[in-house]
Amino acid sequence: MKKTLMGALYLSVASSIWGGMYVVSKYVLDYVPPFTLVWLRYVIAFTVLFGVLQLQKKRVSVKANDWKWIGWIGVIGYFISISLQFIGTKLSDAHTGALITSATPAFIVLFARWLLHEAITVRKIAALVLATAGVIVVIGLSGGKESSIWGSVILVGAALTWALLSVLVKIASARLSTLVITTYAIFVALICTTPMMVGELVRQSVFLLHPPIVFGVLYLGVVSTAGAFFLWNKGMEMMDAGVGSLFFFFQPLVGSLFGWLFLHERLSEAFWYGGALIIAGVVIAVLDEKK
Repeated sequence: MKKTLMGALYLSVASSIWGGMYVVSKYVLDYVPPFTLVWLRYVIAFTVLFGVLQLQKKRVSVKANDWKWIGWIGVIGYFISISLQFIGTKLSDAHTGALITSATPAFIVLFARWLLHEAITVRKIAALVLATAGVIVVIGLSGGKESSIWGSVILVGAALTWALLSVLVKIASARLSTLVITTYAIFVALICTTPMMVGELVRQSVFLLHPPIVFGVLYLGVVSTAGAFFLWNKGMEMMDAGVGSLFFFFQPLVGSLFGWLFLHERLSEAFWYGGALIIAGVVIAVLDEKK
């Protein structure tokens, strides 16, 4: 029971951080191109996590076979999925991106059934339907004018790859610590992102001298990447993957709340109704997990 509650806490904090990240990244992206920002996030996150790893008294030994899982997590989750999110949102719009990527928990449930042989219970499906309905209520069904078929397809790819990442992390955590997985998977993604960052810098300039931009990049690297990636992986390690997936829905909920607090965006009644559905779905799933 304690393990379930701690896993729920880790996943809630990680998803909430990503929801709040929208406010910071919206400001920083006016001065730093997207893949350059991702590269900077990964450089900072890897430096922080590797430093923490070196401070541990116990020496970490990563066997040759373990690098396979680290590589898959870094490439599929932290490189391909994040890249597809950027490209898909650019070809469509942020609204469509939020709506389509809300399908991620459903994909996690399916991958967990296939790769982890987790049971798909009636209670789990009911919780998923409730939480998904909540996201649709919060975001709404009307898309933006710039939506495109290709953008939507790419966003589905982003949702699929992040779902696969979450299940791969649970498999790898049986052999490696969460800190090791997160640290070296980010390093793999950093290597993969470098060519795209270089290509951006050839075409665009970057302005990093303004203190708010520096603080924003540091926040995204330390809190939203090093901290949130670690907490998400740790939470998925401690819980049934299908149940843990529902905490992903806190991301649009917190994102909307932070947009209201800091960007003065309006919250409609739908936000509160949808939020209640999301929380109800998560509570049902967690109670089943504790049982």
